[in-house]
Amino acid sequence: MNEDHSLTDEQIAQYRNDGFVVVERLFDADDLARVDATIRQMTDQALSGGDYSKILELEPEPVDGQRVPRRIFSPYDQHDTFRDLAHDPRLLDRIESLIGGHFNLQHSKLNMKPARVGSAVEWHQDMAYFPHTNDDLVTALVYLDEATEENGCLQVLPRHHTHYFDHAAADGRFAGMITEDLTAFGTPRSLPAPAGSAIFMHCITPHASLPNRSSRPRRTLIYEYRANDAFPIYYGEMTNLAEAKFRLIRGKPARFARFGGPRPLIPNVGKYTSLYELQSQAKAQMK
Repeated sequence: MNEDHSLTDEQIAQYRNDGFVVVERLFDADDLARVDATIRQMTDQALSGGDYSKILELEPEPVDGQRVPRRIFSPYDQHDTFRDLAHDPRLLDRIESLIGGHFNLQHSKLNMKPARVGSAVEWHQDMAYFPHTNDDLVTALVYLDEATEENGCLQVLPRHHTHYFDHAAADGRFAGMITEDLTAFGTPRSLPAPAGSAIFMHCITPHASLPNRSSRPRRTLIYEYRANDAFPIYYGEMTNLAEAKFRLIRGKPARFARFGGPRPLIPNVGKYTSLYELQSQAKAQMK
């Protein structure tokens, strides 16, 4: 009989109430070693092969005179190691606890947060970037290194996953970040955890992370899962590009769309670019 890795009733209740739940040490040292070896192999090959732009994105600041990666694009599609992890029952049974047994992969990415330079990620809500007919989407963030406040662990704003904050820049375009003052909406909570831990976060939970100014990296592997009856709302080029990353994971495709949750925020986005670039452009406008 297969082991059941479902979340407990208490964990599900926390997710529903706060918009996230942390499961410590979900993956073990052997899992992390395989991922680490794959990351090193992929980055070495990409950086030595000329055009790396379809594989990874570099930090704007060099480290000891060298350019270092800050993100690997779509790791699920780039290596069996990441595909295996995305299908691991330890992850999927917990996702099923939250959105049911029929779901797919919306997208994947790997944020590197290298030592002494890792870029900050400003406050934002994931689903503001990709509106859907309902909000049964869960972000699974797997810490590949020990995460602390010093090396830029995730921060969340609990209990604000039932409404959207403003993400518009001064010119009305999507900023990739929350542009209204959050100080009146409670105290952010840092989520430090050991390597191998996973955070299951609702797609509208506001979250951010500080830059990594420590001597240790803080890499995070991210899978976004969505219920099969949550369908994307078209708003331009980015919708088509995002749907190219769709992968069926568990259960059957849906015949009908389900509508629910808060009214989706529709971003006004021009040319497709990364969240880092959108936030950088928005901050430059604010100066």
